[in-house]
Amino acid sequence: MAATPAPPTAPPKPTWDPRSPTPMPWLRPTIRIRLTLLYGGMFLIAGILLLSIIYLLAAQALRTGSQPLFKIVDFDGLKVSSQDCPGIADGNLSLTEFNNAISECIDDQRQVALDNLLSRSLLALLGLAVIAFAFGYAMAGRVLSPLGRITRTARAVAGSDLSRRIELDGPDDELKELADTFDDMLERLQRAFTAQQRFVGNASHELRTPLAINRTLLEVHLSDPNAPVELQQLGKTLLATNERSEQLVEGLLLLARSDNQIVERGPVDLAEVAGQAIDQVASEAESRHVTIRGTRRPAVVQGNGVLLERIALNLVQNAVRYNVPEDGWVEVTTDVQHGQAVLVVSNTGPVVPAYEVENLFEPFRRLRTERTGSDKGVGLGLSIVRSVARAHGGHIYAQPREGGGLVMRVTLPI
Repeated sequence: MAATPAPPTAPPKPTWDPRSPTPMPWLRPTIRIRLTLLYGGMFLIAGILLLSIIYLLAAQALRTGSQPLFKIVDFDGLKVSSQDCPGIADGNLSLTEFNNAISECIDDQRQVALDNLLSRSLLALLGLAVIAFAFGYAMAGRVLSPLGRITRTARAVAGSDLSRRIELDGPDDELKELADTFDDMLERLQRAFTAQQRFVGNASHELRTPLAINRTLLEVHLSDPNAPVELQQLGKTLLATNERSEQLVEGLLLLARSDNQIVERGPVDLAEVAGQAIDQVASEAESRHVTIRGTRRPAVVQGNGVLLERIALNLVQNAVRYNVPEDGWVEVTTDVQHGQAVLVVSNTGPVVPAYEVENLFEPFRRLRTERTGSDKGVGLGLSIVRSVARAHGGHIYAQPREGGGLVMRVTLPI
């Protein structure tokens, strides 16, 4: 089955929609979150160390567990009452017992004071930690705001807008150097793509014109009824060769255009595109005794209608041309699955080894045939399909069918 992938030198196309926001950004380990955790963690560690030092110094200053500061040597007629130390209000205590009770009470009060200091300090540290995390998050966002501009510009460029620039203001630091370097790279890329588009336009004119002139001259000579049979046969051979050259030029130009950005996008229904492709191939399928079937449900994508129609047309043409001689069939279905538009083209045909599938996407490559010389096409069909799918942020997958043939599955973002 004739087929081909995008050229190795083609730039990779984005497989994500740059306009869609990232789901649940708070769960992503972004640089901002990591810097916030770093700043807040350092503050917590420093606060805990400072609190420990203050607690130890306060405990040492209060001299917990040391000898009492004073001692009662005579307490005749002394009456003492205390809510915090009710044990010393007992009038039956001896002088020694009374002094011990006072020492224990002082130690208890010192411990209560240290416990209050510790608990209140921890609460204060917790509040300051919350403030430190919030402040660190805000400062990290301010420091990293240039990176946000760079990311948004990169997404816009990935969405096929090479005219965007960062133009970062501010001090001449590493971030500004990165932004300026990125702007210079975009400038060179834009010039390169503009030159490529200009070359494609010029090549389109320069290559099509002589081929069209040759075709006209050959058709004029073939229309002469008095022309010798040998000359008519030669003219038909040259006309077929010229037609093949035109197909090759059209395929190469389409391949070059599809590798560029898709500027004009609009809603395109894959079901409608597939139906148009089937209508164009219907007569050829009938002449080859191939039945086209399948259910096509609406599947609307944002893209270029002409290029998306080329995807369906190339796949259906290949499925018809590389089929079994008798009682072959082609099944074309469209649907929306898992948030993506899906086009599936299956067909009967020769058995395709699994290791040969990827080779079908190489330009001018056919299954177990020469790279050139086939009358079924120029060998760019699947290469164009893959290139157009990538330009729309999609993919194409090929899988051998049991019993022969292939299943081609194209997925495009909605």
